[in-house]
Amino acid sequence: MTRTMSLRARLILIILTPLMLISVVLGMLTLRDANKRASERFDRSLLSTVLAISRDTALSGGNALSAKTLALLGDTSGGPVFYHVYAPNGAYVTGYATPPVLPNQTAAPEQNQSYFDAIYHRRPVRALRFVDKISIEGLSGDFTFTVWQDTALRDSFVRDTTQRTFGMIAIIMAALTLIVWFGVRIGLRPLLDLQDAISRRSPRELNEIRRPVPIEVSGVVRTLNELLSELRATFEAKDDFISNAAHQLRNPIAGVLAMSEAVRSATKMSDVKERGEELVLAAQSASDLANSLLALERAISPKPVSELHVIDVNKTLHTVESQAASRATDRGVSLAFELGNFDTHLRADPVLIQQAVLNLIDNALLHGGAQLSQVSVKTASVEDAVHIIVSDNGRGIPPDQIETAMARFGQIEQSSGSGLGLPIALAVAQNLGGELRLSSASDGLTVTMVLPVRPPERH
Repeated sequence: MTRTMSLRARLILIILTPLMLISVVLGMLTLRDANKRASERFDRSLLSTVLAISRDTALSGGNALSAKTLALLGDTSGGPVFYHVYAPNGAYVTGYATPPVLPNQTAAPEQNQSYFDAIYHRRPVRALRFVDKISIEGLSGDFTFTVWQDTALRDSFVRDTTQRTFGMIAIIMAALTLIVWFGVRIGLRPLLDLQDAISRRSPRELNEIRRPVPIEVSGVVRTLNELLSELRATFEAKDDFISNAAHQLRNPIAGVLAMSEAVRSATKMSDVKERGEELVLAAQSASDLANSLLALERAISPKPVSELHVIDVNKTLHTVESQAASRATDRGVSLAFELGNFDTHLRADPVLIQQAVLNLIDNALLHGGAQLSQVSVKTASVEDAVHIIVSDNGRGIPPDQIETAMARFGQIEQSSGSGLGLPIALAVAQNLGGELRLSSASDGLTVTMVLPVRPPERH
């Protein structure tokens, strides 16, 4: 049997998976926000620095920076800031000799300030190129100021910020995992109690489950209780069947034993022969009853419909005709088969169909009374079903006795029958999704087996 994930693991996975996805999304948003805030913060720092350098350059003619600006260069939050200034004619004014190069040089003249990332002495830096109109010693125009800063400290700031955030998310997820695990465990406790209640059931203990259960599994418990009720009824029916079968077999077996003793104690060959014939009849009666019991057991425990073969009902009944003809002739009764000329194919067990029809014919022969002179077997197609109709002109069954006649081992009067003829036919019809209909009148009895062409699947 294929193993599946436990309900506890499934619930935990269903609950925690979206929480994990939300946590990942929050972490990504936090990282993005931290990068954005760090960039804005350090970019503002670069802008403040370049403005200070521009002011000092204009005031000192490019000769020196003020002490305040020098302190700003060394004490910015992102680490030391490097700078470079050149005049409109491209002449070097002050600062470091080789600044980072703006990647898109064509856009530089059109922009007052441009932030960009670059590599300076094999290290990543963040740079700002700033253009300002100033005049130094008679030279006026656009002076270009470039300031840059190593990004290591900025990356460290982002890393520290996101690590704290991810740490908090991890702690929250760990706490949620424990809460969900304990919550699911406690929430599933009624199911474990239900499992314990089910495990206490046995073939001898099939009482319904009465304990309170969560509303989500009330339907399951209701279905289980229905199944337990059906099983209890089935076992009770089995017990009744075995008890009745033992009771019914006791008489013919006792007869066989009595005849056997009589044969053994007989002193004359004529007595041996006479009692031997009685012994054969008693043994035949016991054998017929045993066969009827086996047929009933087979009828009430059928194969799944999908495992049954498609049969032709008319051909199956032709076999019955040859078997029943001699029985009718021995009783002086006319037996007629009138099989309709139409498609009678359906899924069924041919042996059970034959047994059921033979039982109906035998019932007519045994219980038809002195007025019985003819029995007929017909087939008809009605909508999506095949009807097998067994009719006789005997004395019929009183309406108030039909229920007794349909019961297992039920007999209206003492006879040599087993009392299983109609129950077997009823079980065969019902297990194919059909029914058995009785119509009795003063001029005879008509029994109709209704067999659907497409019987329902049994699971």
